[in-house]
Amino acid sequence: MISLATIREAHDRIRPYIHRTPVLTNHTINDRVGAELFFKCENFQKVGAFKARGGLNAVLQVAEHQEGKAITTHSSGNHAQAVAFAARQVGMPAYIVMPRTAPQVKKNAVRNYGADIIECEPTLDAREAGVRDVIERTGAVLVHPFDDDRVIAGQATAAKELIEDFGTEKSFDTILAPVGGGGLLSGTSLITHYLSPTTRVIAGEPEGAADAILSFRSGRVEKAPYINTIADGLMTNLSERTLRLIREHVADILTVSDEEIIAAMRLVWERMKIIIEPSCAVPLAAVLKHKDQFAGQRVGIILTGGNVDLGKLPF
Repeated sequence: MISLATIREAHDRIRPYIHRTPVLTNHTINDRVGAELFFKCENFQKVGAFKARGGLNAVLQVAEHQEGKAITTHSSGNHAQAVAFAARQVGMPAYIVMPRTAPQVKKNAVRNYGADIIECEPTLDAREAGVRDVIERTGAVLVHPFDDDRVIAGQATAAKELIEDFGTEKSFDTILAPVGGGGLLSGTSLITHYLSPTTRVIAGEPEGAADAILSFRSGRVEKAPYINTIADGLMTNLSERTLRLIREHVADILTVSDEEIIAAMRLVWERMKIIIEPSCAVPLAAVLKHKDQFAGQRVGIILTGGNVDLGKLPF
């Protein structure tokens, strides 16, 4: 069980290594939606994404408990950077299995943090097989991208800060996060349940990787009917662990098309003057698509990351 105390301990553990990221608002976007939006800017986080939180919380504990002499994981990019960054903080080698199709900007960052990259085909089976091979060769400890309580507790600290900074005097009506493997969404829904129980948590998911909405409805881990989305960070299936937490604490999952994701991403670039990646734009795209659901509300949105390949912008 991930208790409130667990999340607070995670926050204390990682605090020396992370930024307490700003929360921004924008009148133009508020007017367009008809709601008051508060953007938690994890695109300004270390490694450029919220993933630094969970990666650090897990790796720092692996080092503290002397669980192994190296770290491994599989990731399309942001978790890879987080684990590589965290491993460097504790002086441990990191072996990162990445799909060959992962954005080059994310591969470059992983190498810059000193980790070794093992490329694989862009399937979950290939990623998991690559990690098994690394563990067999090196004895590395796996820090899973989302199916790990320590990672989930770390990810929860983003919404914890959002609620502490802007949701205590007047509660949020809704907090939104994107969903891929469900680590961030699980952590966000848990800490919201503990600190702001009247606040709904809703997820945004790409239509081109829509496994979570099927799993949410059926109660078992489902695969997406097809995988084809610009949101490269959200292509992973839920796990039994994350599905259980999401079904318990999340109110709904809303899907959006790539066109809607790109429009939301462009809106943030143009109006807020900040860089976000496609996966990051999914919750805002859901709000723009379903304005009636959020009209008149105070809405928190986790902006998850800003690691964009500037040579391949979709607009």
